[in-house]
Amino acid sequence: MPSGAPSEAVVRRTRLPNDRRTPAAARALVRSVLEETGLVGLLNEALLLTTELSTNAVVHANTELEIEVAADTSGLTVTVTDFAVGPVEQLTIGPRNETSEIGEVAERGRGLLLVDHFASRWGTVHEGDGKGVWFRLDQRADAGPVRLPSTTESPSLGALTGLLRSGTDRQSEDGLADLATDLLSRLARLTGAAGGVLRLDRGDGTGRQLLARYGRAPRDNADTIRVPLSVQRPYSGELELDAAPEGYALALATMVAERFALHLENDRLRRADVRRATWITFLSEASELLAQSLDVNLTMALIPQLVVPRLGQWCAVHTTDAWGRLQLAAATHAEETALPQLHATLAEPGPESLLARLEEASRLGTQVMFGSPMEGYAVPLVARGARLGTLAVGRHPKHRHDADEVAVLEDVARRAALAIDNARIHDERHRVARTLQASLLPPALPRVDGIGFAAEYVPTGSEVGGDFYDVVPSGTDQWLVVVGDVSGKGVQAATVTGLVRDVIRILVDDGKALSEILWRVNRTLVQRGGGRYCTLAMASVTRQQNGNLGVCLHLAGHDRAVLVRADGKTSFVGEGGTALGLLETITSPDVSITLESGDSLIFYTDGVTERRRGRELFGSSRLREASAPLAGYPADVMAARLRSTTINFSVEEPRDDIAILVLRNDA
Repeated sequence: MPSGAPSEAVVRRTRLPNDRRTPAAARALVRSVLEETGLVGLLNEALLLTTELSTNAVVHANTELEIEVAADTSGLTVTVTDFAVGPVEQLTIGPRNETSEIGEVAERGRGLLLVDHFASRWGTVHEGDGKGVWFRLDQRADAGPVRLPSTTESPSLGALTGLLRSGTDRQSEDGLADLATDLLSRLARLTGAAGGVLRLDRGDGTGRQLLARYGRAPRDNADTIRVPLSVQRPYSGELELDAAPEGYALALATMVAERFALHLENDRLRRADVRRATWITFLSEASELLAQSLDVNLTMALIPQLVVPRLGQWCAVHTTDAWGRLQLAAATHAEETALPQLHATLAEPGPESLLARLEEASRLGTQVMFGSPMEGYAVPLVARGARLGTLAVGRHPKHRHDADEVAVLEDVARRAALAIDNARIHDERHRVARTLQASLLPPALPRVDGIGFAAEYVPTGSEVGGDFYDVVPSGTDQWLVVVGDVSGKGVQAATVTGLVRDVIRILVDDGKALSEILWRVNRTLVQRGGGRYCTLAMASVTRQQNGNLGVCLHLAGHDRAVLVRADGKTSFVGEGGTALGLLETITSPDVSITLESGDSLIFYTDGVTERRRGRELFGSSRLREASAPLAGYPADVMAARLRSTTINFSVEEPRDDIAILVLRNDA
């Protein structure tokens, strides 16, 4: 404690954090000590000086602070210590008179000026790694209020303390304007000013706005005090007071501006947090929407809809072609009537055109600004090191893009580029799968008078399935019908499928019997199938002289075929055998069937019977029931109707490939 402190003192000491609420906590400590010792006559001066020293420590030292309050019946001593590196700022306190230029005093020195004016004595203290300022208030015989000297009516210290403490709990956006009006009115009454205004620019493109006004607006002359608000960018503002900069008017206006600047900083941080949370939510929703689409055209059309009007008035997505030229993929405008003009502007050629600026952004891979009449930004679309095009966004007429919005725009461009690239990759895989799948199926089934062959195939996803079918002529009036399913999906399954199909065709051309064909296919899969197996329904079809069709059916682990008689009666035919590729030896019993005129035999893969609707399967019984009404129809109609019935069983996408082949005696 500094020299001159009471010998028998009530001492309270505490350490407070570097927080905007610290001055209020320091005042509460001083108030409690004064009430305990009965020194309530020193309350106004003590609270004012404590506010000044604790606020200076919070704002300038930017460290924790320690406050010590000592009091007895003769007076009060308060010491505020911070822990910042460096000496306490020195301030020479000159004579106090009406002509002193208060504006020449350092910012921190204004508080010390008040300390020097009201304190009985004051000084600095250095202890360990802390340094600070202390002041002493002696109890006076007269308990009259202390008043600030002024060229007009001197304000009471209680009013000044109320001014500094005003609005400490009003941090909401709605309360900010009320707080500014309250501060202006109090300041005007303290200084005798005719009025004042507070103007604020939040850096959102709307310019400096009138936040609060009291009394008459200040005129532009020498009798006007103007104090800029000490706020961080993009905020800026100014306090104007219709009073001459004499005496303590400028000092009080500066103090009010500094206090209000703290509230504005809280407002800036609060708004920044809200905007940051809003942008995070926006980016999360945008990513989810973009991830749901694997269609290239749909993805490109979705991007402008996400951007407008959140990030701009209009948006255009351009993609590069094989020669690196930009092609407009999608565009939208907040005003539908302006969309034709936007398309026309985007198509204008020339070195100074908007298209030229977009090509520059695509070529350099950097962000590019473009000016009127279509002001905005162009951000390159880059994914996995490849330049896919540009994302152009036009700003709103009364709002310029701030740094946060530009950063969000760049993030949207990155996510959009990845979504476009993923959609293109998926589209390419889908096209490759369809091409490969088509190569595993016959381009067309044989057209034979008196015999109907028809097939339907429904692939799923971008992976090649293992389902296949084929009809191979095997002699005069003889054909081999094959429907199979290789386990798994993908390129390896397609390779095994092609292997099985080719082996069967070669063996048929060599005139091998069905049992031998099955045995050789099984041996081939065991040796070269890579652990994959195959189920087969294989039928030898022979046209007899009476017009009937003789069918010898072998099932190698495959589902039984559905026999549909001309009168609509249905039944399952065939006996189960061993799937191919699992064991060295197999069993494959054969079943002979005669198809008379109008009779049909339906082959299918498990994609039909295992079609799901929730937990319910389509099943073989439904297939048989759906086949009965189709008796008498041609083979192609029967296949198409069964395909439609299977697909319509569920709204879900098929999980497995669907293959249906119909053999019908049309004699």
